[in-house]
Amino acid sequence: MSGILTFALHYEGEFNKNSLGAVSEAGKLAGELGVEAHAVVVGDDATDDLCKQLGNYGASKVYRAPAPAGLGAPVVDVMAKLIEDNGYDYVIFGGGLLGFEIGAGLAARLHGGVTMEVTEVKVQDGKLVAVRPILQDSAVVDVGYSADGPAVIIGRLNAFEIAESGSGDAEVEELGVDLSEWSTKATMVERGEQRGADVNIEDAEILVGGGRGLGKAEGFGELAEPLADALGGAVAATRAVVDAGWFPYAGQIGQTGKTVAPKLYLAVGISGAIQHKVGMQSSENIVAINKDPNAPIFEFSDLGIVGDLHKIVPKLTEAIKAKKGG
Repeated sequence: MSGILTFALHYEGEFNKNSLGAVSEAGKLAGELGVEAHAVVVGDDATDDLCKQLGNYGASKVYRAPAPAGLGAPVVDVMAKLIEDNGYDYVIFGGGLLGFEIGAGLAARLHGGVTMEVTEVKVQDGKLVAVRPILQDSAVVDVGYSADGPAVIIGRLNAFEIAESGSGDAEVEELGVDLSEWSTKATMVERGEQRGADVNIEDAEILVGGGRGLGKAEGFGELAEPLADALGGAVAATRAVVDAGWFPYAGQIGQTGKTVAPKLYLAVGISGAIQHKVGMQSSENIVAINKDPNAPIFEFSDLGIVGDLHKIVPKLTEAIKAKKGG
């Protein structure tokens, strides 16, 4: 069977936003290719009703495997078996660290080709072609795949639009897989619930990013968090303040952190180093507040405010509350 396979990550009865985008994209592309789109759900807590929902997004069949959830290696085992048994030509993942880990593992095990940070997938001459930025997003390239091994396509965060274009409930099939010895060496002990980890910054539509300009760790609680609350958004941070212990790594944006693409990114006291830029430059609207008029952040901001953030942010927070009537 040729076709497209996706992985759908779930937690507490809901699918990850980027996973739904990947399933939607696979369903659309499968229709153009004249093949089927199938999905994989891993974990003992994946109910029939939850799995069937993926049919609304374009998956005609959902495989459910009782493997450990939230870990990459067991999912590689599950998906590798499916690909070897069914001959899927393409595998699509939404953005996120787990997708990168699983996708890279699959490509290595099955000798497939892998493309990361994909922003678009198109059909050309009956085959899928991935589009991705290169050279710090200064150019875009098309990536094709040979017939040897599956083509693994891993999207950039929020690259694939969620679309309920399916025909209804998907067929659910139980899948038994003998996990590799190395895939059982790690167990999920606890999902981090530290400050900054209670909100998934990758899914947030509004983000307030805090940098060294906040002056101290307390600046997040005194300035950034009240502003984010007023806007109905979440708080994130630069590597510099994470390294300084001001904010947890779960909220770090940048080359060594997470990539985000909110509708509004408000940079507070952030200089805009290239390492941070690559993690947030896909935001729809970027607003920066910095006292240095020559800060690099202003070069790629839609709106720049030069001034003392300790005076501007409290007034901005109060103005937003007043506008909302709260």
